[in-house]
Amino acid sequence: KRASGSLLTVAPKANTCDGAPFPKECKTADEAAPFINQSFRTYGITSPGEAAAILSTLAFESDDFRYNVNHFPGVPGQGTRNMQSPEFNALYAKSLGVGAGGDPSAVLGELIENEEHDFGSGAWFLTTQCSDTVRTGLKSGSLAGWQSYISECLHTTPTPDRQAYWERAAMAMGVSNK
Repeated sequence: KRASGSLLTVAPKANTCDGAPFPKECKTADEAAPFINQSFRTYGITSPGEAAAILSTLAFESDDFRYNVNHFPGVPGQGTRNMQSPEFNALYAKSLGVGAGGDPSAVLGELIENEEHDFGSGAWFLTTQCSDTVRTGLKSGSLAGWQSYISECLHTTPTPDRQAYWERAAMAMGVSNK
């Protein structure tokens, strides 16, 4: 099962961009789905558990695809749909052969001007920055596997709000949570 048709379950506000604070950054689920699907193909994401983790991260971090630049608190160069730090954006850009010059805001600008790159950051991050142990946990579909992804790979806290996105994504992707 792929992202199309499932995104509104994960990101219910992505049905419209009406009223989005930064309208040029906002994408609807219909607009996002092809790029997310492409990122799954590009980075070999075939596990529903990994797909759910990526979808939930993208939707949570971008407020249902409304943002691709960190405005709050406004870290220069932080963004893409999974709100990567400038350091990870530099690595991601290098892997794509873009972003020469090193200025974090310019690198981010190059990444987000190409929607395939913008939406591909989550799959890239999972496949290049997360351990095999974390990926195996995600493939299991377990809550513990997702919690390890959040704490050990994203280096943040698995909050109730973040978990709600994962639960919706897991349901949409047909993950059987254990």
